Amino acid sequence: KPILIDKFLERAAEIDVDALADETAVVIAGIQEHIEEAGIHSGDSSSVLPAQKIASEHLETIQHYTQLLARALKVKGLMNIQYAIKDDRVYVLEVNPRASRTVPFVAKATGVPIAKIASLVMAGDKTLAEFNLPHVLPVPKIFVKSPVFPFKKFAGIDTILGPEMHSTGEVMGVGATFGEAYGKAMEGAGLTLPLKGKAFISVNNADKGPAVVLARRLNKLGFDLVATYGTANRLREVGLECESVFKVNEGRPNIADLIMQGEIALTINTPLGKTSFYDEQAIRKAALQFNTPCVTTITGAEALVEAIGTKMSEKHITVRSLQEIHEDSHHRDHREHGA
Repeated sequence: KPILIDKFLERAAEIDVDALADETAVVIAGIQEHIEEAGIHSGDSSSVLPAQKIASEHLETIQHYTQLLARALKVKGLMNIQYAIKDDRVYVLEVNPRASRTVPFVAKATGVPIAKIASLVMAGDKTLAEFNLPHVLPVPKIFVKSPVFPFKKFAGIDTILGPEMHSTGEVMGVGATFGEAYGKAMEGAGLTLPLKGKAFISVNNADKGPAVVLARRLNKLGFDLVATYGTANRLREVGLECESVFKVNEGRPNIADLIMQGEIALTINTPLGKTSFYDEQAIRKAALQFNTPCVTTITGAEALVEAIGTKMSEKHITVRSLQEIHEDSHHRDHREHGA
C-alpha cells in the first residue's frame, strides 16, 4: 500500500485564502495571515485581514497560485486554500473546493455576501463575472478573528495549542491598527489585557532572541520582568533587570506559586520539550485557574504585547457597527472616483 509521508514546516507563516470562482472569473475574497505559526490548527489560530507582515511579492505569488488552482480544479463556487511561507518560498498546504469556516468572517470584513454569490454561481443562476467584483476584495479596516476556548469549563485541562482543534467559537475585533483590532478581539474572547505588573517569560532556546525583544518592549511599557533562570540570564546579558524564579520542580516559591498568589500579570511560556512538560503544564493550569493571560507561542506573545501598547496609548476605544464601517468606505470610494 502507498505510504504518505508528511514533512512538518517549522517556523513558517500560515496564510488562509478564500476565493470565488467559475469558468468566467476568479475573485480572491480574503488573504488572511495566521498570527500563530503553521502547525497550530487553523481553527485555533487568530488571523488578521488584510495580512500585515507578508511581503507584497509573496502576496502576488499567492494570488497567482490561487487563480491557477481554481482554473485547474474547475471550481464553481467557493474554495479555500492554506499556504505556508518559509525561507521566502510559498508552499501550498491544502486546497478545499468548498466553503470554509472563515467565510462568515471574510464576508463581514469585506461587506460582500460571498456565500450568497457562490450559491447563485453554483446553481447556475448567474456567472461570477456578472457581479463585477474586483480581482481582490478590499477591506476598509484591520479585522482580527480570534478563537474562543472552553478551557475554563474543564478543570485540569492543558491550554497548549497544537494540530488538534480545541476552540468552540470565535470573535472579531476591528480597528485602524493591528494592535487595536487584536486587543478588541482578545477582550471579546474574555481576556483582560494587563496594563501593569509582573510579566513572566520562559521560552525555549529557539525563542530566546525574539523573547529579548518582547521583554524590552514590556519593560518600556512599565512591566517588571520575571523569568526562569535560563531566560533570566539571557535578559540580564542584554542589560534588562529581571527577577529569577524557580521552575515548579526546582523548589518553592516557584512560578506556579507566584501565579496563584496573584503576583503575575502576564505569562509567556513556549514549549521547552518533554523534560519541561510537567513544569509547563503546571504553569498553564495555574494561569487558567487564576485568570492570568497565558500565551504559548512567541508570535501570539508579540501580537498581545502590541495590543497592550496600543491600549495604553489610546485612552478611548471606538465602537462602530459593520454597517457604519462599510458605509463610510463606500462613500469614500465614491468621492475618490469622482462619483
